[in-house]
Amino acid sequence: MSNIEEKTVNAIRILAADAIQKANSGHPGLPLGAAPMAYELWAKHLKFNPKDSKWINRDRFILSAGHGSALLYALNHLFGCGLTIEDIKDFRQFGSKTPGHPEYAHTPAVEATTGPLGAGMGMAVGMAMAQAHLAKIFNKLEYPIFDNYTYVLGGDGCMMEGISSEAFSFAGTLGLDKLIVFYDSNKISIEGDTDITFCENVEERMKAFGFQVLTVEDGNDLAAIGKAIEEAKAEKEKPSFITVKTKIGYGCPAKQGKACAHGEPLGVENVEELRKTLGWQCRDPFCVDKDVYDHCCELTKKNILAYEKWNCLFDEYCKKYPEMKKLWDKYFSDIDAQKLLDDKDFWTFENKPAATRASSGELINRLKDIMPNIIGGSADLGPSNKSEIKGGGDFTKETPQGRNIHYGVREQAMAAIANGIALYGGLKNYVATFFVFSDYLKPMARLSALMELPVTYIFTHDSIGVGEDGPTHEPVEQLAMFRSTPNFVVYRPADAIETAAGWYTAVTSKKTPTALVLTRQNINQIDTDIKRRDGALKGAYVISKEKKSSPDVIIIATGSEVELAIKAQSALREENIDARVVSMPSMVIFDKQTREYKESVLPNSVRKRVAIEALSGFGWEKYIGLDGAMLTMDRFGASAPAKVLFEKFGFTVENVVKTVKSIL
Repeated sequence: MSNIEEKTVNAIRILAADAIQKANSGHPGLPLGAAPMAYELWAKHLKFNPKDSKWINRDRFILSAGHGSALLYALNHLFGCGLTIEDIKDFRQFGSKTPGHPEYAHTPAVEATTGPLGAGMGMAVGMAMAQAHLAKIFNKLEYPIFDNYTYVLGGDGCMMEGISSEAFSFAGTLGLDKLIVFYDSNKISIEGDTDITFCENVEERMKAFGFQVLTVEDGNDLAAIGKAIEEAKAEKEKPSFITVKTKIGYGCPAKQGKACAHGEPLGVENVEELRKTLGWQCRDPFCVDKDVYDHCCELTKKNILAYEKWNCLFDEYCKKYPEMKKLWDKYFSDIDAQKLLDDKDFWTFENKPAATRASSGELINRLKDIMPNIIGGSADLGPSNKSEIKGGGDFTKETPQGRNIHYGVREQAMAAIANGIALYGGLKNYVATFFVFSDYLKPMARLSALMELPVTYIFTHDSIGVGEDGPTHEPVEQLAMFRSTPNFVVYRPADAIETAAGWYTAVTSKKTPTALVLTRQNINQIDTDIKRRDGALKGAYVISKEKKSSPDVIIIATGSEVELAIKAQSALREENIDARVVSMPSMVIFDKQTREYKESVLPNSVRKRVAIEALSGFGWEKYIGLDGAMLTMDRFGASAPAKVLFEKFGFTVENVVKTVKSIL
């Protein structure tokens, strides 16, 4: 390690320690221990342009151990990626560019929002998959348009979380050779030495997953770290895993190697001791000599040249392959929303019973030609979820151009991978599973919403309509869970046209994930009038009007219960009770409509309202008010044919009529 290299590594450490100390909050342990490997990667191997963080062929670096964010911010600052020294000083302060954990689209050069341990590992796998897919589609001999690497850094906590095993098992199966994982192995977690909870041989586990495994014994040895990275890049058949053995809190005598270094400031005196131990001359906080900045600036010049060379290569590629340039424009442009809205073929369906999961499958295959960049898959439930792109081929190690991803039984990793695919760019992707198993992937769906990624979640088998599989497979509370998630659209359609509205919402979304909550059982089409799409796209609309000038009661329903509401409307008329039926496939979308529109659907003057939904009633209070009632599923289900369950749990015309009359 040269003098200037050692000085730059220590600058990373000092900036991180000073930022954490000033904030009196943060995690100094990882930045102090992992600074050498991070420097080696950024200085000599990571391909990026500090002035263009969206360059499609840049290498990606994800800090899966997001609590070590001060490390990432120090690197960002020193290598000129957009953070100023004032930003570093504002670490963890309200509105700053340097929040406690890295946030995508908030801080320059942050590739993914991380913090939930292991999440970054899954997203890195998704990025590597996107690279492999797009490379197979676009690369030509002598034109390696997509040849970037994905690097991800995590620690013991990331390796303990089950999501990492799910994701790495899949990465090894797919042979993602451009995925390189750094394992910051310091054998310390918050509660102490990892031997009390984590004594497995991690390297052997990674070999079993299909990774090339490399080990660096001394985390301060830049040459050894660099050699391992080059060996990883030379491997063309499998992903690589590099264990780098470090000391948590390195350089701070009172904290080094101890659990207390993990998640609390070092303390003023210990920061001073850190400076002495590292031989840092300046005693003022946030003081970095000019030669460090000059060194980092010089290192980035090769990246600028690589960037310019790639742009020239891409220009030549577009001229030589104009048909590929047209395809490129389709991949990297938003869908024409108006054209899709006006496409009668997209909105037209036969008037015959069909499960909304089947309608969704039909729509996927209508979209596949309109959107050549749509890809997706299921957690081993493709035939049940109806999520296959027919003729799209399978994404495998040998055929990464395939559009059907077989995720296996890995729901949480599946959603993290989908986030990574979305983050990479160029692809529109969806994932699918049974609605009850959405519990497994909720943390990663939450990250979709937080990062404003328009991932589509297909959740089938949406209620007690699952039937004989019983309460373990019959979702109850999941719909309320997703409806309560900020920046997340939940769409539970009543028939094929409403399902089309849900898919339209999903594929035209730019910053919001969408969940399509779909039936297992066949349901009748309400009607096949294309005009109904306009109301469906507004989240709620009057699907069956009252006879009088003002209704006696409003019945609000979603999904399979809309047909029940309409049948109950007819029965109520026989008793001289006039009801309006409102279909509300998406509360979130309806809530965003104008006050005038919402009043036209749910007039304030009509206070007698009944909500019908074969899931938890939580959340319906805002629509039915104090004078209303609910017919919902507020207990676990049972094992029996679906028709029997709907009858036993009161989802019948008779019970709807009874419920309506109880509030009149």
